[in-house]
Amino acid sequence: MRELLRSNDAVMLSWAIAVLEAEGIAAVLLDAYTSSVEGSILAIPRRLMVGEEDYVRARRILADTGAVDLSPDRPPWR
Repeated sequence: MRELLRSNDAVMLSWAIAVLEAEGIAAVLLDAYTSSVEGSILAIPRRLMVGEEDYVRARRILADTGAVDLSPDRPPWR
């Protein structure tokens, strides 16, 4: 698995998972429980993971929507 995106925005992450799954790409959200347990200080972002074989395609799909900045010079979190 490879990290595609890291964020505290639960709505955006849910949307990204739905977009990827509509394209046939399985996505897994990690750290959701830990992030919710720590409260509202947003210290632990959730990580959106995809399979290594789907990484390039998933990145392109999300970047093409224009809703997520996945430019190569940015780290995978916002």
